[in-house]
Amino acid sequence: QLVESGGGLVQAGDSLRLSCAASGLHFRSYTMAWFRQVPGQEREKERQFVGAINWSGGNTYYADSVKGRFTISRDNAKNMVYLHMTSLNSEDTAVYYCAGAYGYGLSDSETHYNSWGQGIQVTISS
Repeated sequence: QLVESGGGLVQAGDSLRLSCAASGLHFRSYTMAWFRQVPGQEREKERQFVGAINWSGGNTYYADSVKGRFTISRDNAKNMVYLHMTSLNSEDTAVYYCAGAYGYGLSDSETHYNSWGQGIQVTISS
């Protein structure tokens, strides 16, 4: 089970940290990722890749749209993964999902991940 927290309403330019608590899985064996879904898009069911982190935290991979602004980290001792977001703008408004995939490969594909959180709303006001 994955449970996100830390979302909410912030102003453009602000920072926000999302957290994801994992339970019921061998966390150290999982690649973890964040996706987001923006309502009103043409393909509403499609989640956008934000970033991923490998099992040790030593390797990360980001979407171009967030590179340099967002940072993923994890704490294997606490079974937690984080998404630290800075310089937020209105285009970052979305529901953010934590996702996990057993194994060690980083991927930006939604289908690679088989564990998902419920999602949490992040709204950026301009």
